[in-house]
Parts: sequence; C-alpha cells; structure tokens
Amino acid sequence: MTPLLKVTGLSKAFDVSAPWLQRVLARQPRRLLQAVDGVGFSIPRGQTLALVGESGCGKSTVARLLLGLHTPDAGHITFDGQDVPATLKSAQGLALRRRMQMIFQDPYASLNPRWTVGRIVAEPLRTHGLAGSAAELQARVGELLASVGLAAQDAPKYPHQFSGGQRQRISIARALATTPEFLVCDEPTSALDVSVQAQVLNLMKDLQRERGLTYLFISHNLAVVQHVSDQVGVMYLGQIVELADKATLFRQPRHPYTRMLLDAIPRLRPDVGRVRQPVHGEVPNPIDPPTGCRFHPRCPHADARCRSERPVLQSWQGIQIACHGVVEGRLG
Repeated sequence: MTPLLKVTGLSKAFDVSAPWLQRVLARQPRRLLQAVDGVGFSIPRGQTLALVGESGCGKSTVARLLLGLHTPDAGHITFDGQDVPATLKSAQGLALRRRMQMIFQDPYASLNPRWTVGRIVAEPLRTHGLAGSAAELQARVGELLASVGLAAQDAPKYPHQFSGGQRQRISIARALATTPEFLVCDEPTSALDVSVQAQVLNLMKDLQRERGLTYLFISHNLAVVQHVSDQVGVMYLGQIVELADKATLFRQPRHPYTRMLLDAIPRLRPDVGRVRQPVHGEVPNPIDPPTGCRFHPRCPHADARCRSERPVLQSWQGIQIACHGVVEGRLG
C-alpha cells in the first residue's frame, strides 16, 4: 500500500546556548538540544499511526516538523508524492496546507477567547477562500459544528461558554474546515476528563471512517493509543526505538523501553506469574545524551556494545526495532 505520508531521516536541533556575550566571557561553546534524531515512518491512507513516549521525547516536535511549523535540519517529508518543506515555500504551499491540519493539545489555550465560535471555525474558510457569500460561510460553519456534535446555534457563543470536551470539538471542527486528508492530533484528549476523552476519541474514529482521514496521533496514554491506532511508534530521546502494528506491539512488546511502558499500565487482573519491569531512573539530559543506545543507562539488559554502539532502526520479524539485545536474542 502506497503511504500518504512518508518520513525518512528526520532531524531537528534547537540552539539552547546562553547569550553570545555571556558565552564569550565564560568561554562556553554553543549548546544544541537534539529534539528529533533520524526519525522515519510512513502512514498509509486512511490509517492511524500513534507516537508514544515520555514527555520531552520529541513527539510534538515531529508533529510541528510535518506541518512546516519548524524547518527540519535533515531528512525528507513526502506527502502524496510532494516534498513538504519545499512545497510549503512555493506557490502551491497554501493548497498543501488545506490538505494537512492539526488538532492542538489544550482546547483552553488553542481557541481565541475574544472570538466567537463561528469566527474561529470560519477563519480557515476565509483564509483559503473556500466560502463566497456571508450566507454560504454561515451555512458551512453550521455544517461543521453539526458534524462534531454541536449545533449551528452555538456559533455566536464564546469559548468560555463551553466545557473542555466541547471546546475540543470546536477545535476539530476548525481543523475539518478545509476538508483535509491528514490530521496531526497532538495529545488531543490529555487535558480532558476520562469520560469526555472517550466521547472525543469516538468522534474522531467516526470522522475517520466517514471522511477517509489519515491520522498521526501523539499521546503518552497507552490505553488511548490502543483504542485509536493501527500502528504504534515508540519514541525515546528523539528516536523511534520500536515500530509495529498495534496488535503485535501490545501482545508482544520487544524493546525493553516498550516493555517498561506497558508494565506501567495498572491492571485489575495482573497476569499470573508475569514479572513486571518497573521504569527505572530518569530520562537523560537531551543536551548531553548517553553514548551508544540512549536507553542503556536505564536498561537491565545493556552490555558493552549497547554502551558504545548506537542501534539502528531495522526490520526484524515483522516489526522495526532499534535494540542490539533483541536482534542478538539476549532478551528472550
């Protein structure tokens, strides 16, 4: 199946150095934070790839790179055969942006409190010239609000008059205004109550079925990921360490980090005889990451090779994995 989105060797570093004069006086070098380091994946049309990992692992940076909010230092992003960074800088950039939209994490911060809901949802339609008369614009806004479970009569209201779940529905309606094919969902339910999370997730799955949408779903909630995804990529310190279809990853996690993440999920009925591996230690400083495998300071299976040689993401028994211990058969 030809992927709608393909990413290869994607990297991005941010300069976190002290001001120039301070560095000169203290004789300090520049400091770079490698937020994304050689990430690659593909998403077939109509499917959902979920990226999971601890806070600060680079998930949101990947999302912003895909949509042109950051410029990549290296790598390629291809959307339906088009080079995304190059196209966004060209005359065809606006047309490409219509096909790729984003749902942000916090519905309390991503909606302008001074604008009515109608104006918020109508803004993409005005920007892209997708509605002619005022009556046509109003009708289109009403349709978008109805498609996410709200009413056209809600258009004159302001965001503060809605609950968190309703605000996220407004964000989804805004993202759907340009009739996109691809949506980046950056932890869209993390700021919501658990009961409301289920409603928003079910809405997103219904919209995916009706419109054939393709999702990149970013989350640290593995229960949510298991509900919405087709493939799962596990990120650690800017790198993907395991990439597999959902059923395989949750049934038989391979990478030690993936195992630790899954073991951290509380279970009402723990598996008899199964030894849980708690997550040890803290995430290393991304400005000065460990040599070799970046997970080795926290890994109970690390050896000398893990400490000196960086594992490469490679195909192995139907999945993609970056772990010397798994490939060598040391993990069982």
